[in-house]
Amino acid sequence: MRGLLLLACASSVAIAADDTPKVRVCIIDGQNNHAWRATTPILRSALEKSGRFSVAVSSHLKAGDKGPASKDAIAFPPDLSRFDVVVSNYNGQPWPKEFQTALADGVRGGKVGLVVFHAANNAFTGWPEFNDMIGMGWRGNKFGERLYLDADAKPVRQPKGEGPGAGETTMHPFKVVVRDAAHPVTKGMPREWMHAADQLVHGLRGPIKNVTVLATAYSDKAKRGTGEHEAMVWTVAYGEGRVFHTPMGHDAGSVRCVGFQTALLRGAEWAATGKVTLPIPEAFPPADKTSSVKP
Repeated sequence: MRGLLLLACASSVAIAADDTPKVRVCIIDGQNNHAWRATTPILRSALEKSGRFSVAVSSHLKAGDKGPASKDAIAFPPDLSRFDVVVSNYNGQPWPKEFQTALADGVRGGKVGLVVFHAANNAFTGWPEFNDMIGMGWRGNKFGERLYLDADAKPVRQPKGEGPGAGETTMHPFKVVVRDAAHPVTKGMPREWMHAADQLVHGLRGPIKNVTVLATAYSDKAKRGTGEHEAMVWTVAYGEGRVFHTPMGHDAGSVRCVGFQTALLRGAEWAATGKVTLPIPEAFPPADKTSSVKP
């Protein structure tokens, strides 16, 4: 399969051959406390340019909203039988109960994968299945446990009610450290790479069931951080299904990071298929310098 794949040019992420079967992606947006109208088109472009995905966008808008950012947006809620993976760029009003059930059942049964990034993990505090699917999200310290790595890279589970709840640093570039180099998503990545300026989200809380941490970043107290190594990329096994989660991706600049896009695209492919065929692009950032796709 790798012989059928081409490396991207310096301004983009990995590109698959034209005859590679497409993974069918549905991006859900329409409400968010972040600029979803700016980030969804960037994500869609990255997914489509890779050659590995076909992409539709479904926008769950507030009443009176001026309309979706995508002119060809499909109706919400989408028919999940048409897709292999859902990418959530959504943080807003609860989805209809029927769609919540369809998504949770689809992921649990291995019929559809789920990808969650940045503020999408703020959503649906009262939806137990969602909390299980994402592992941990933007919640107060009384919501559930917290997971971080200590100075010896050993996982620490902080009990409910102890330590900080969710928070974020000031915007700054930060180093991402791969902790599981054998996982298909992170295999082949440099052990350390520099992410473009972003909010480093920390203190996330949740049930933390069946979570595998793939990469972390140090939350510097000088940047309003915790002084701990916080999870930046992880997966969740949910029944027979797969979930990929990263709290990175605050704005258009951070979403253009080649490291972020590579992780998200490989995470989407893995969540959908259980495998990763997309290679690490030549433009992937090293440990001392950021690398971003041009607007």
